[in-house]
Amino acid sequence: MSTANITKDNWWALVLGGVATLLFGLVAVFWPSLTLLVLLYLFSAFVLITGLVNIMAGLNTISKVESWFLPVVLGAYELGVGIYLLRHTAVKFSSFILLIGFTLIAYGVIEAVVAFFNNKATIKTQAISYICGLGGVVAGIVILFAKQSQGVSFVWILGLYAILVGALHITELSNGDK
Repeated sequence: MSTANITKDNWWALVLGGVATLLFGLVAVFWPSLTLLVLLYLFSAFVLITGLVNIMAGLNTISKVESWFLPVVLGAYELGVGIYLLRHTAVKFSSFILLIGFTLIAYGVIEAVVAFFNNKATIKTQAISYICGLGGVVAGIVILFAKQSQGVSFVWILGLYAILVGALHITELSNGDK
């Protein structure tokens, strides 16, 4: 969810996306022994929620922000990943890792691009978007190149990243300049 695209009218997107991301991160970090199937369902629910939030937030900013379509594209991608994972629960671990890694990289790139092109956003909002975007790209790359035997570490990386991004999105509400 692109923080830089959020306006006064759709502040709820920060709350909903931030809470979903934070909860997903907390579960991933504090329940490291969760099974692959449970993680698959959790990640699917997470990307479905954030995908819908991205689409709605992007569509709500059509006339306000030039880069409104980028969160819509990201949201459609997230919805596709979530639906695919729910329909294919017997997905191989390596395929699941690829989907998570590419989703985080796509999120990170779009977050940073939207922040760069949104000159209406405050410096604080752009900084948070850049931090979240860079974190997404780094976490995605680390997850993609982690060995499959490092299952718990991959869950912790994913969880810690989600906690950071969720907290940043929620704290962005304190920015009164929107």
